[in-house]
Amino acid sequence: MDKVIMTDVTGRDGFQMEKEWIQTEDKVRIIDRIIASGIPRIEATSFVSPKAVPQMRDAKEVIGAIKRENIEVIALVPNVKGAELALEAGVDEVNYVLSISETHNLKNVKKTVDESIAGVKEIQKLMDSSRITVSLATAFGCPFEGLYNVDKILGNIETLTEAGLNRFTIADTTGMANPSQMTEFIAAITEKYPDHYFGLHLHNTRGMGLANLYAAYQAGLRHFDAALGGIGGCPFAPGASGNVCLEDVVHMFQFMGVPIDGELPQLINTALDMEKLLGRQLPGQVMKAGQSDKTHVA
Repeated sequence: MDKVIMTDVTGRDGFQMEKEWIQTEDKVRIIDRIIASGIPRIEATSFVSPKAVPQMRDAKEVIGAIKRENIEVIALVPNVKGAELALEAGVDEVNYVLSISETHNLKNVKKTVDESIAGVKEIQKLMDSSRITVSLATAFGCPFEGLYNVDKILGNIETLTEAGLNRFTIADTTGMANPSQMTEFIAAITEKYPDHYFGLHLHNTRGMGLANLYAAYQAGLRHFDAALGGIGGCPFAPGASGNVCLEDVVHMFQFMGVPIDGELPQLINTALDMEKLLGRQLPGQVMKAGQSDKTHVA
């Protein structure tokens, strides 16, 4: 049985939505505990304008402080400047976000889709394409434009493939996908591009996050993003809520007997710690109920 590989996005997609400043040492503490649990990949921060996303203004300090042993460290970058800063900080990989929705892309990065494609080509001049993953946001639909046909994302992948890129994250930025659509999209994408790397980034906006993730798993995908406690969201899309929950995903696969890294009790304890840090109840379910094999006195 193929192993599932998780990328934790708490430090970036999770923390970026928090309005109250989170101290750098607190961010590092949470990320280090996720790393210590055995999660193999961490999207720790983003090198974006501090005016646009103030919570990310300590990106360099976070990258410099986290424990880098046995871990791939990723940072989101919106442009060449962000990629330069990420490389200076010593990241292993950059995540370049490009929305396939013209409307969302303009709101998110103030560029047309064609301009964003030109932007990633400039980043290719700085670093090897094997260190660049392109996240195709609003892949299944956009709150401004509606649901999409799979041909829309296939066209974008084809354009980027012609530019020499072969690593992609398919992102349901506002949780619009359903399991049937997920199965159709993933099957079509992986059939056409069997040698590409594809990950999946899901939001639980409409309560279908885990169902969509499992549908993608059944369709053959093995790389998934998630955030501790289910925190996060998109600041540029109405109604967007948190990511699929890291410890819930790990719990699901472990109890299904699917190989996956991540020490579940440590993830649950870290989620509870983060709940205290953020000062509100988080969406995660396993952190509330405990593991399925937990018993109570009758």
